[in-house]
Amino acid sequence: MCTGACSKFIAIPLYILAAVSIICNIMLFFPDLDTQYAAQDREGMERITVEVKYMAGLIGGGILVLVPAIHTHLTSANNCCANRCGMFLSIGFAAAGAVGAIYSLSVAALGLSNGPTCLWSNLQSPLPQWGTPFASGNGSYLGDKAMWQWCKKPENVVEFNVGLFSTLLVAACFELALCLIQMVNGLFGCLCGTCGGKE
Repeated sequence: MCTGACSKFIAIPLYILAAVSIICNIMLFFPDLDTQYAAQDREGMERITVEVKYMAGLIGGGILVLVPAIHTHLTSANNCCANRCGMFLSIGFAAAGAVGAIYSLSVAALGLSNGPTCLWSNLQSPLPQWGTPFASGNGSYLGDKAMWQWCKKPENVVEFNVGLFSTLLVAACFELALCLIQMVNGLFGCLCGTCGGKE
């Protein structure tokens, strides 16, 4: 397969994965699909999970991956970037995308490990309080659904966070793999050409 054609097969999934990452990050700002928690957090009350505010899905898995996706797509078309120079530049853009994917992956893993911010109580702490009840458990809450009942508000926040952070984690893994493949593809395209006849 030509390196230019391979670029097209890499760019299209990167568009989709970047969109998924952006949507997941935006949704995480609205637990229980309610805007009141974001508004209260903006007023200084801790209501949104800290890892959401790092915006790894928007910046890392989104924008930093979208830029190499656009350039990689241009290297697959018969226009300005379908040459050795364009393929060389795609290596740098793919490296930036890989850094963004690693950032998104790290923050999503941290978000899963620490758990959500919620109004919680349990037998040891019967008075409801806002905080991150699972932060000291190293992710042990993930295997014990009974602990999920500790969070009272926002409703179903544990399922919400686990689902979206898991989606971000998987998307970031695929983005990282595709960006690394594009770096290798860009190297071959730079050395051997894009098979587009425009070298």
